[in-house]
Amino acid sequence: MTNNPDHHGTHREVELLETLRSLGGSARNAALAEAMGVSEETVRRTVKALAKAELVQRVHGGVYLSNGDGFGPVKSRMSRNASQKARIGAATAALIPDGASVFLDVGSTTAYVAERLRDHRGLTVVTNALTIAQTLAGRGGGRVFLAGGELREVELGSFGAAALEFIARFSIDFAVLSVDGIDMRDGYLLSGSAEAEMSRAVASHARRVIVVADNSKFSQSAPLVAFPAERPDILVTDAPLRPSFADRLARWETDVVIAGDTADVQSGK
Repeated sequence: MTNNPDHHGTHREVELLETLRSLGGSARNAALAEAMGVSEETVRRTVKALAKAELVQRVHGGVYLSNGDGFGPVKSRMSRNASQKARIGAATAALIPDGASVFLDVGSTTAYVAERLRDHRGLTVVTNALTIAQTLAGRGGGRVFLAGGELREVELGSFGAAALEFIARFSIDFAVLSVDGIDMRDGYLLSGSAEAEMSRAVASHARRVIVVADNSKFSQSAPLVAFPAERPDILVTDAPLRPSFADRLARWETDVVIAGDTADVQSGK
């Protein structure tokens, strides 16, 4: 707890800060409560004390570590496992042809995909992420469509009925989706209900679903199932999978792309 040297945190405050760092520096209150095994009211009280000490900043329904930058939540999530996410971004972009229609969600790994799509030509990009719209606007003669709805500060993304209705109007060739955890029994997991609802809706009508996830996601859990384990057509990750995972994905005909200096494709088809 270094931002305020005069503040001596309680055990609960220290625990919350450590949990927040483990979640990438920003999180919804519900996700913190789940990770810490406490109520959301306990999280809110603890966050209030930490915000008073200028150790965190509160936003509606969530919190992020103080760093003096309004883009703090997004940058902190992107900085975690950055090299792995950059490799995943490059490997994923290579799967998407010029002229395709693509949905990109608010995930930090997805933001790396967007960076590598900047040189593509003629893309139709649909997103609920403000940062991704900014990254790809005006690039390569393509078009960018940003969903409306409630803009949430933690993710800088829009959610809710208006965003879902807007995205449903589009024919999507590739949906690039990020997750908080992966369980071969339950499926692909997210911490927030709005994020899970968005991913579920997009996955249900996109022609091909690409999940982007660094290897840490295979050891993480989250409370909500975004879509079943057999739904993705392609999983792009940064390290070889355990045999049990690889066997199941092959059974479900999910291609696995291991992102590295040269991407390695393990075909499930």
